[in-house]
Amino acid sequence: MAEQKRDYYEVLGVDKNADDAAIKKAYRVLAKKYHPDMNPGDKNAEAKFKEASEAYAVLSDPEKRRQYDQFGHAAFDGPGGSGGFDFNSMDFGDIFGDIFGDFFGGGRSSRANRNGPMKGANLRTSVRISFEEAVFGCDKEIELTLKDPCKTCNGTGAKPGTSPVTCSKCGGKGQVVFTQQSLFGTVRNVQTCPDCGGTGKVIKDKCPDCYGSGYTSSRKKLSVSIPAGIDNGQMVRLREKGEPGRNGGPRGDLLVEAVVSRHPIFQRQDYNIYSTAPISYAQAALGGDVLIDTVDGKVVYTVKPGTQTDSKIRLKGKGVPSLRSSSVRGDHYVTLVLQVPEKIPNEAKDLLRRFDELTGNSLKAVDQYTENKDAASGKGKKKKKGLF
Repeated sequence: MAEQKRDYYEVLGVDKNADDAAIKKAYRVLAKKYHPDMNPGDKNAEAKFKEASEAYAVLSDPEKRRQYDQFGHAAFDGPGGSGGFDFNSMDFGDIFGDIFGDFFGGGRSSRANRNGPMKGANLRTSVRISFEEAVFGCDKEIELTLKDPCKTCNGTGAKPGTSPVTCSKCGGKGQVVFTQQSLFGTVRNVQTCPDCGGTGKVIKDKCPDCYGSGYTSSRKKLSVSIPAGIDNGQMVRLREKGEPGRNGGPRGDLLVEAVVSRHPIFQRQDYNIYSTAPISYAQAALGGDVLIDTVDGKVVYTVKPGTQTDSKIRLKGKGVPSLRSSSVRGDHYVTLVLQVPEKIPNEAKDLLRRFDELTGNSLKAVDQYTENKDAASGKGKKKKKGLF
């Protein structure tokens, strides 16, 4: 009964002052969510889809919306349709074709002229580069298979001396119209012509070189300019180096992904570089100049006396250039790590022992601690008893 129906605005989840665009957008969401093709066998989803379609059919029509706003559901009480609403009077082909074409074989966008110029598809490939090449940029040569218009048929796909003919199924329109029965009666749908694939033309005698495709494939070498500062996974776009266009349209683009090899020393984060550098005990204790590896080569850095291991220094402007401006670079952060030699000459060992005695006697610190502890507890060494 009419009085049991939900308010149409409530069904779509829109305000009563909503414009046509808001109503269409709300219905698009509900229709795709509850369409029977997406919910096979779900009676609840089918009911919700039918309810949303009924609400949209009324609110998308200015006259019916005016009647509904004035009289409510009573405006449509009467024979036919669901609860008095006559769906057979509505052109659901337009509704579904416009906002729901993917379920019914194409919408208004598919009814556009497909015989006009169309841009070709984009292609994607990758190129491996070193860490330094990513930092400073480089030129790389890649090889891949590309399509070109067939020289024998000039891209028509037809045998020389013949031409494609108008498709008899669609009459050259590239689309066919058919009707089917739905929940709401007869629905008119538009679909790409299966005979010509939407081109409107059929090739009777195919070109012997391209077999009717209009294109031939060949291996080609292309030069790619890798910009300074590119990071792993980023793309370089080569304009109009992709698939050929259709009907005189431009070629698609070629997207080249940069695959940056790992570096044994450097790590990158955004435009900054991070690494570690070893320093000797003498350099750390006394201070002095140390050599540090950077992407620009070795640089001299003066460490302060008493530098501790894991100290961090910043080399300003020694990082990765910005993609926007190669003159702007990040920084290089270096962690200084104290390096202890594995083999030490005996003379050096004696000097280290003497050095240790003068700077805290750390080599005997444990013995001194044990002796002091034993002395405090009365466990010192006992004297041996003599014979007298």
